[in-house]
Amino acid sequence: SFGLHASTRFIAPNYPTMQRCFTLSVVRYWALRKKVLTFNFQQSAAMSTLLINEPKYAWLKELGLSEDNDGVYNGTWGGKGEVITSYCPANNEPIARVRQATMAEYEETVQKCREAWKVWADIPAPKRGEIVRQIGDALRKKIKVLGSLVSLEMGKIYVEGVGEVQEYVDVCDYAVGLSRMIGGPVLPSERPGHALIEMWNPVGLVGIITAFNFPVAVYGWNNAIALICGNVCLWKGAPTTPLTSVAVTKIVAEVLEQNNLPGAICSMTCGGADIGTAMSKDERVDLVSFTGSTHVGKMVAMTVQERFGRNLLELGGNNAIIVFEDADLSLVVPSAVFASVGTAGQRCTTTRRLMLHESVHDVVVERVAKAYKQVRIGDPWDRNTLYGPLHTQQAVDQYLAAINQAKQQGGTVVCGGKVMDRPGNYVEPTIITGLPHDAPIVHTETFVPILYVLKFKTEEEAFAWNNEVKQGLSSSIFTKDMGRVFRWLGPKGSDCGIVNVNIPTSGAEIGGAFGGEKHTGGGRESGSDSWKQYMRRSTCTINYSKDLPLAQGIKFE
Repeated sequence: SFGLHASTRFIAPNYPTMQRCFTLSVVRYWALRKKVLTFNFQQSAAMSTLLINEPKYAWLKELGLSEDNDGVYNGTWGGKGEVITSYCPANNEPIARVRQATMAEYEETVQKCREAWKVWADIPAPKRGEIVRQIGDALRKKIKVLGSLVSLEMGKIYVEGVGEVQEYVDVCDYAVGLSRMIGGPVLPSERPGHALIEMWNPVGLVGIITAFNFPVAVYGWNNAIALICGNVCLWKGAPTTPLTSVAVTKIVAEVLEQNNLPGAICSMTCGGADIGTAMSKDERVDLVSFTGSTHVGKMVAMTVQERFGRNLLELGGNNAIIVFEDADLSLVVPSAVFASVGTAGQRCTTTRRLMLHESVHDVVVERVAKAYKQVRIGDPWDRNTLYGPLHTQQAVDQYLAAINQAKQQGGTVVCGGKVMDRPGNYVEPTIITGLPHDAPIVHTETFVPILYVLKFKTEEEAFAWNNEVKQGLSSSIFTKDMGRVFRWLGPKGSDCGIVNVNIPTSGAEIGGAFGGEKHTGGGRESGSDSWKQYMRRSTCTINYSKDLPLAQGIKFE
């Protein structure tokens, strides 16, 4: 019963030797038993400390989540790679674990995607729209519980988590109608008996790489539109929000299975930079849609371009609100607070620069600072909370570093500026004044709740300051001067992709194209004619006559 090793041979009746062997075996047995018991205890303790096992978070299991979750889906679930733990930013406690994809599983998934495309591309666009409609309905049924997961795993407040799922639902509704409208024009031909038409066809496989700050909505923008265009999708979500990726994929996969369609139409591979790099290099991935930092986006773009592939980049923004002397301050203050504090400053459309005309500078700073102090900070899933934690400790470090740099460059902290003494990644929303418009820190996008307030004198000065940063995502002015409004919208006005008047820089609607210029990447997602980025265009000339006239009147006889 003590498990003596079979190679211990009894040669002669040497009792001291036998006693030593027996004693060693007993010691080894109890040491091994202790090790096994300790491992089992540690494993059990680890499982019991996961939030998913606490009654308070039992709702997570309504999304099909468990302690350990497969992080690969291509029609079947799997995951043989590194096991990662997802943490709640509000308390830094572990939620659950996900098994990421290996490179072999990535390869298998791409192959299954290509096979699934052969089925999906043959389905008429309106019928593809019907599948997307069902995906939207399935999301509606889970909107509160999925929104709660976004809040728990990303850290944004509950209403924003639910709103993000609603955005995916809205894009599905939009895509359903679009599925009966996409197409090209019939153009007049200069040759008799000829028709000139534009044909639009799907690119094939769309690789979607999303960021932590909108772990549902950005995938939804891409997924719903790409699907009705006839593409299949391969999703790699952020490594720090894998549970959201898994939960969303389970909802979508169920719709595909109910319609007897290949699950690989909407595939997922959880992973890190290795998966993202593989997607960028892979010639079988026809379009890579990347949302994230400018630094990583540049690497993705260069890698994709090396193989002459397509990319759709949705990168950073150093967004400004400009307040003129005639502005309605009752609109300015709530707009500035929402756009700078919402999602704890972690939106790509967050207002980072508040430019105030010298005549209203002091009063606006006073009112905004007063409003900052009234922002309700707390657990993101508390319905009364307006401001939650940063997503990671790394973001907290970046917050502190930015404040130190701002002080060194001449800035004054008017409000906030400290890490909060509570569990989780909480920092105070911060206002800094006194910096020159071209200070290095002002021109640096930091994904944290720091608002730099700048004082200007003229319209020309304000417009120039808006455009002098490298990014060009969102911008807004507050004024009653209609001439100024149209100068702002015109060729010498804002150079951003989103140009607003009397509203914040954040909170874009799905009906318009979303995206920006310069270091923001130039890509467009969601509404308007963004669908064209997911398709390839062919100009087709059809001769239905019995003659062969050449264009431009050329005679070749």
